[in-house]
Amino acid sequence: MPKISQKGLNMPESPIRKLVPFAEAAKQKGVEVFHLNIGQPDIKTPDSALKAIKENTIDVLAYSHSAGFQSYRNKLATYYQNNNMNVTAEDIIVTTGGSEALLFTIGSIADAGDEIIIPEPFYANYNGFSQASGVKVVPVVSSIDQNFALPKIEEFEKLITSKTKAILICNPGNPTGYLYSKEEMEKLKTMVLKHDLFLIADEVYREFVYDGYEHHSVLHQEGLEQNAIVIDSVSKRYSMCGARIGCIVSKNKKLIATALKFAQARLSPPTYAQIASEAALDTPQSYFDDVITEYKARRDTLIDGLKQIEGVKVAVPKGAFYCIAALPVDSAEKFAQWILEDFSNKNQTVMVAPAAGFYATAGLGEKEIRIAYVLKKENLTRSVELLKLAIEAYNAK
Repeated sequence: MPKISQKGLNMPESPIRKLVPFAEAAKQKGVEVFHLNIGQPDIKTPDSALKAIKENTIDVLAYSHSAGFQSYRNKLATYYQNNNMNVTAEDIIVTTGGSEALLFTIGSIADAGDEIIIPEPFYANYNGFSQASGVKVVPVVSSIDQNFALPKIEEFEKLITSKTKAILICNPGNPTGYLYSKEEMEKLKTMVLKHDLFLIADEVYREFVYDGYEHHSVLHQEGLEQNAIVIDSVSKRYSMCGARIGCIVSKNKKLIATALKFAQARLSPPTYAQIASEAALDTPQSYFDDVITEYKARRDTLIDGLKQIEGVKVAVPKGAFYCIAALPVDSAEKFAQWILEDFSNKNQTVMVAPAAGFYATAGLGEKEIRIAYVLKKENLTRSVELLKLAIEAYNAK
């Protein structure tokens, strides 16, 4: 029988999706499942984006430029300029989701055997993208006890070798909701300049910042122009996960030229999705004001509820719409499967994402879960109640 590649065998499963069969089985039994496991917003997609598709009169669904529509990149550049980022259309490559942006970026800066340092826990697919490129993820541990703040720079520098090509951060963070301060960004800037590294920032949750805090982009850092790479996406900003449109943004012309070769190899990003994404840029600030107010209320509902459960420790997110919670159970993965297979209350249960899959260091996160607070407040309240009952039942069995 033909053999599967070692690369394929080594590709990690998604900790977010691997419990889906158990959720589907629960639903087939008539159990209602509250999905806290995946960051699929229930916020309505802006009307402007949907209208642009419905009313379009394209006769030939043609390729776009490999870097994306010029008109879309022009409007994207204006969006970044309005966020105090000195960006032009030539600094942008439109990609098929933020996922492709990361793949193109890793392929452009690192060869097989090279290394990228990432504070953990981190978005689980960073492992997959790196594995697909033959690149090694080197984790530096952040702690729930410090709310997942940036680890000390000395901890990064212990890990830097001749094979290190970049530091990768998610800001605000998935899965932690942590938002890097201006001082932390300055420390990262100093380090990557000292060691001549790239600083890749996944900023897809840029708009979702709470409690009066401010988002500090890598593109705000003067003197970092040749080192900074932004990964972005319309998925969460406009509740357009299915559009699969993202982009790479960098002032480094060699990086953009190299990434463009990867973009040419896949021909072009999807046309209709670009049309919708370009129209979405006309979304008024009032849309985001309402969304941020809603997410903050959801966050407060979730965090306040989790803090009432005995033995649960939770980090308070400053941005995005995720949190990490440590549970008083022997194994978060066993617990997450058990509450789908063997637990329900009033014919309801919850689905969570075991957090071990968001770490690269073996043994970390085994009692933690990631929760996405993308449900309405009343459903979050009920979900927390179900978690409390489930923990009690699980530990009593």
